[in-house]
Amino acid sequence: MESFRALLTASYGRHYLAQRLVVDAFGNESPTGPLIQVSTPAKQHIGAVGDRMLLEMTSADQARIIEIEPRQNILYRSDAFKSKIIASNVDQILVVLATQPAFSPDLLGRAVVAAEANQIELRILLNKCDLQDNLVHARKIVEPYARMGYPVNEVSAKFDSASLEQLRPVLAGKVSVFVGQSGMGKSSLLNAWVPNAAALTQEYSVRLDTGKHTTTACRYFELPTSWGRGDNGKLGALIDSPGFQEFGLAHMSVSELQHAFREFKPLLGQCRFHNCTHQSEPDCAVRLAVDKNEIAPERLALFKQLISDSKIADTQIQGISQAKERWSALTTKSSKR
Repeated sequence: MESFRALLTASYGRHYLAQRLVVDAFGNESPTGPLIQVSTPAKQHIGAVGDRMLLEMTSADQARIIEIEPRQNILYRSDAFKSKIIASNVDQILVVLATQPAFSPDLLGRAVVAAEANQIELRILLNKCDLQDNLVHARKIVEPYARMGYPVNEVSAKFDSASLEQLRPVLAGKVSVFVGQSGMGKSSLLNAWVPNAAALTQEYSVRLDTGKHTTTACRYFELPTSWGRGDNGKLGALIDSPGFQEFGLAHMSVSELQHAFREFKPLLGQCRFHNCTHQSEPDCAVRLAVDKNEIAPERLALFKQLISDSKIADTQIQGISQAKERWSALTTKSSKR
């Protein structure tokens, strides 16, 4: 059977859609043609929107995965029991916040940690800035991240098109993924930047057969050709991820977490103890920097919370493993009787 390279462009649970990859006149690959339903081996959750893969057709509009090509990166969230892939092969995370409804500072902080851990650029979009009542408060929450060098753009998807136009140069040529809670205005931004996004979303919905659940699907949209190409000669794309309230990072170790806090890095190795966790150890360089207002106290609090989450997850995983071993031993004894 024919095999071909394709891009995974939509996912909902174990349901995937892909499009063939075609080399354009500029020598760049682009997803083209009709949507293809993709089946996975043994109904596994193995794909991520943004994956390049080798497919084999099994019917007129269905194919199976033969191979997923090595990923540049993969962005996902996790707790002790499961992980949820957000996207793969992304160049930039767009954290979408809004002045109203109130956004979660914790989710923002965790998204920043995930970006650092995966070496992915991150940009903060503060949306609905036409709503002035909560703007000062929102700016105050975002300010420590701006101070650390994360770019922040204040926009209004519905009432200030100029604020969106100025972002074209930093989106063109890059694969950017939206991250944020529901109600922050991700859909409004998407529809403003990709005029045919609503039609594509409907097509994805029909093919995925997800009905009202399509808001939990993850989808890939190429940027309009009218934008021109980035410095790399590529068009770029937006990946629309579903809104979520929590961004678990239970898969990260203490060492990984330390290196994922940008402002901690210059201080690592300066604490009295080489394995300092910046909790209550004496002569801690990180806590001293907090006292000097060089590091925001909220960031140290987040670090401590993530360490706690990681330990709780490890304990839960060990408990589940031990329970499985005990159950296995009991069933083995029962079968021998």
